[in-house]
Amino acid sequence: MPDDDLPETFHVTTEEQLRAVSNLTRHRIIAALRFEPATITQIAERVGLAKGSSSYHVRLLERAGLVKVVRTRKVRGVIERYYAMAARTIELPDPGAGQPDVLMRHAVADLEAAPADGERHVQLAHLRLTDEQFAELGSRLQALADEYRALSDPSLPDASLVFALFHPASREQAEGDAE
Repeated sequence: MPDDDLPETFHVTTEEQLRAVSNLTRHRIIAALRFEPATITQIAERVGLAKGSSSYHVRLLERAGLVKVVRTRKVRGVIERYYAMAARTIELPDPGAGQPDVLMRHAVADLEAAPADGERHVQLAHLRLTDEQFAELGSRLQALADEYRALSDPSLPDASLVFALFHPASREQAEGDAE
């Protein structure tokens, strides 16, 4: 399936879809499919799973509509299926108050699992911005991510970009939640 035929965004709207993407293994399978289709065997190798586990997780993603079979071929009498993402990006609903942000938890898990001796750029900056500055920074970060996504070359090693621009809970809110 040519990349041009993919819808831009898949909106996660059901509990089944949310459960499917909330699992770290399935998140990593989706990441493995972000640039090119792969078979169960290829997915298992890329993610470091047994074929049976890979097959189980891909079936759940397929049932939720997040991945789909894009081509098949016969190999020694067996039908081999190639899976790909159902859209270029997956958009999750905003978590409710006090709910975990699944994307950020997966990103932190991926960061922690990344080779310690590899190059990385991690920074936390506390800012004080007007509403206009806040909105502008969010737009600029999104535009920068979009610009580099367009430059992505599947033959190059993966790199992940994660950003979160938010207003933290006030000290009173944080203390109230801790009680």
